[in-house]
Amino acid sequence: MRSTTLLALLALVLLYLVSGALVFQALEQPHEQQAQRELGEVREKFLRAHPCVSDQDVGLFIKEVADALGGGANPDTNSTSNSNHSAWDLGSAFFFSGTIITTIGYGNAALRTDAGRLFCIFYALVGIPLFGILLAGVGDRLGSSLRRGIGHIEAIFLKWHVPPGLVRILSALLFLLIGCLLFVLTPTFVFCYMEGWSKLEAIYFVVVTLTTVGFGDYVAGASPNQNFAAYQPLVWFWILLGLAYFASVLTTIGNWLRVVSRRTRAEMGGLTAQAASWTGTVTARVTQRVGPTAPPPSEKERPPLPPPPCPAQPASRPLSPAAPEKTELSSPPTPPTPPTASALDYPSENLAFIDESSDTQSERGCALPRAPRGRRRPLNPPRKPARPRGPGRPRDKGVPA
Repeated sequence: MRSTTLLALLALVLLYLVSGALVFQALEQPHEQQAQRELGEVREKFLRAHPCVSDQDVGLFIKEVADALGGGANPDTNSTSNSNHSAWDLGSAFFFSGTIITTIGYGNAALRTDAGRLFCIFYALVGIPLFGILLAGVGDRLGSSLRRGIGHIEAIFLKWHVPPGLVRILSALLFLLIGCLLFVLTPTFVFCYMEGWSKLEAIYFVVVTLTTVGFGDYVAGASPNQNFAAYQPLVWFWILLGLAYFASVLTTIGNWLRVVSRRTRAEMGGLTAQAASWTGTVTARVTQRVGPTAPPPSEKERPPLPPPPCPAQPASRPLSPAAPEKTELSSPPTPPTPPTASALDYPSENLAFIDESSDTQSERGCALPRAPRGRRRPLNPPRKPARPRGPGRPRDKGVPA
């Protein structure tokens, strides 16, 4: 990537970040200030109701409660019958390990011991590449299965004589719709039922999870009222399939862009070749039509002769010695064919025709003594009718073959 492109991309990302920061500030800062005012009002109300408690004690109590909530404690545990609920049971610990290797990291449960933090470092360094390999394999298999199913639908559309371009667009839309139905809409309704969330909260959790953002404000299975032990492991398998689907979508988009780029280059090359062929054809036709009146060949084709004085000579050039032999063989004798003005088929014949016509025009004006060139093959020699030869008729010995 060139430096200018990299700087332009960096500027675009920074502009995108600044615009997002302004929007989030405008939306969330008033809510934060309102929550802070409500907390101050509740604190003052508590101090008025309990004058024996000092303001400093209340501040320390609030801080300890906040730290406990950050460590995974739930204030509803003591007031319910689920007093034995733990954020580190086997199902919850499995889900936490899954959030490490998937790099989601909700943050609702955090490690508080030094031994746990040290183990997490090595666990993440080994688990993240391993999960990446698994994700690539599952995404490839899932994308192949979906494309195979969509291929049958494409065959049905092609039987209905639907244009291939429209079939490609419909198959891409169908691929996206099936994936969104399986991994976005269906889990949304499941979380609405299992967690008691609204539809907006459920789809918010789905999108934040499958994009690996993982804020942690909404986490499936974190409620102490959830009694199903295998619920969070099943949520992790949904995360695996959802991430694999999105990976296959990104791979498909990349392959499609690569194919489109290759086809575009091929089509441009074909258009260029077609334009060059058309130009050559037009040039050849123009040259053939202008051939009889074209100027004599250049110096490279025919070196000029020194112009001697024009003596009085007959206008026509005497025939070469080979001409009588050809007239004797011809039956009946035909005069040599003069150059015609018809178009020729090959460029070499066209050049020979131009040369012959230029010789004729020069002889009409001034007959020049020409250097001997040997026998010139006529441009279009007349066809000699075949003489019937029987089995008993000998060849004429006086006539050379």
